[in-house]
Amino acid sequence: MVKALITGGAGFIGSHLAEYLLAMGQQVMVIDDLSTGRIDNLAHIHNHPHLTIVTDDIRNLSALEPLVRECDVIYHLAAVLGVQKILREPIRTIEVNIGGTEVVLKMAHRHHKKVLVASTSEVYGKGTKFPFSEDDDTLVGATSKMRWAYAATKAVDEFLALAYHQETGLPVIVFRPFNTVGARQTGQYGMVLPRFVKWALAGEPLQVYGDGSQTRCFGNVRDVVDALYKLAQEPSAVGQVFNIGSTEEISIKGLAERVITRTKSASVIQYIPYDQAYEKGFEDFVRRVPNIAKIMGTIEWKPTTLLDETIDQIIEYMQKER
Repeated sequence: MVKALITGGAGFIGSHLAEYLLAMGQQVMVIDDLSTGRIDNLAHIHNHPHLTIVTDDIRNLSALEPLVRECDVIYHLAAVLGVQKILREPIRTIEVNIGGTEVVLKMAHRHHKKVLVASTSEVYGKGTKFPFSEDDDTLVGATSKMRWAYAATKAVDEFLALAYHQETGLPVIVFRPFNTVGARQTGQYGMVLPRFVKWALAGEPLQVYGDGSQTRCFGNVRDVVDALYKLAQEPSAVGQVFNIGSTEEISIKGLAERVITRTKSASVIQYIPYDQAYEKGFEDFVRRVPNIAKIMGTIEWKPTTLLDETIDQIIEYMQKER
């Protein structure tokens, strides 16, 4: 039986991945410090005989190393994320995202384990060539703007992971998710779609930052974890970087309108200047669209869940939660 270790496994993507791998007959070990993850995310599988949950910081070697020693593959998802959290805790963001990845890679190298390292579409920064392809140049903002700290730390994570592969032969795969969404995602740290659904269900105004013309592509978490599983099985994926996401592009204003329609809500759209929502001089992406030709060609994967279906899944989940 394959044994998988998921760092950040009580988080949104991590909990869905744990559920998926258990369904595929694997044994799953989760380590999470619960700073953003929640044990409730694992409640439906908590008593599964092939699931082990460890509550600890991945930088704690005494907790992490026994798990790495025992596993066959590591899915490294643990990170500080969410724009609002990053702006509030920039020191922790930098230290956890880089330091945590460093520890995971060292342990993986010591015990000869395959690692899938989560990066982010944010590494493309203010790039203007669309859609974003894995080998495109990246352009992040000035270091005086903490908004870019997350993108910079994840870029360092990528460099470090690929350096381990190049120098030591460590089997590493890097993936860049594009706005992964679905049930169990919280809007607490700035994730836009669950916040929109929550406000619409409560009949409150949907707060759109800026003029709402910025566009995004929202990938369903079920499609994303399917891609991760298949990447882990594919030998030719080792040493490479892959975009994962949907190519169904929508403006944030259009997303708000879509949520209001799907929830049959009487909510209205309220436009909030970026300076008021985040900080003075805040910079945002105009577009964020992935080129997924590489992953489609490598593992014959493509997203299958339309945005309306994803929105409906989030609505159903939040209605149950209420």
